[in-house]
Amino acid sequence: MRMQPAARALLIASIIVFLLQSVTGGMLIIDFALWPLGAASLGQGVSFEPWQLVTYGFLHGGLTHLFLNMLALWMFGNDVERTMGTRRFVIYYFVCLVAAGLCQLMVAGLEGERTYPVIGASGAIFGVLLALAVYFPRRIIVLLIPPIPLPAWLFVTLYALLELYFGVSGRESGVAHFAHLGGMVGGYVLLQYWQRARRF
Repeated sequence: MRMQPAARALLIASIIVFLLQSVTGGMLIIDFALWPLGAASLGQGVSFEPWQLVTYGFLHGGLTHLFLNMLALWMFGNDVERTMGTRRFVIYYFVCLVAAGLCQLMVAGLEGERTYPVIGASGAIFGVLLALAVYFPRRIIVLLIPPIPLPAWLFVTLYALLELYFGVSGRESGVAHFAHLGGMVGGYVLLQYWQRARRF
């Protein structure tokens, strides 16, 4: 399947950044991962900077992390970009990414003085999943484990509920579940805004 231009560019950029991340050790994490707002006060040599709301989405925690996000971008991003157009897809992707980051900052602030970075494109990818469910609600998606076919709207709904459960319960620690949900919320708000703007 030939990728749409924006999805292809995002995939290539993510791979390039991951390669740079691999050869430079943890140097990119210090400046470009998403750190909590109060990180600087803990004296660990890291701090939140505004650009991190975008740059964290191009860093990944390993080859599997990168592969799963880019696989989802390839599988679902093409149809979403083809439907909404390249310009809007780029805007949509980065709005979801920033919304996911803002949600994570809010959750990190409520958790207190736990300082850890957030990396990965998952928040934006969850926004892409939401758009897929909106544009193609009856599209069949087959789960990997177990291999059960589900319509896109049900798949995305169950996935969101699972993320909410993991986030609230604290299970699967080390995963920014609320960032994933934040990406979906940001995407939903933007889609609603575009829909209403089209009406008027």
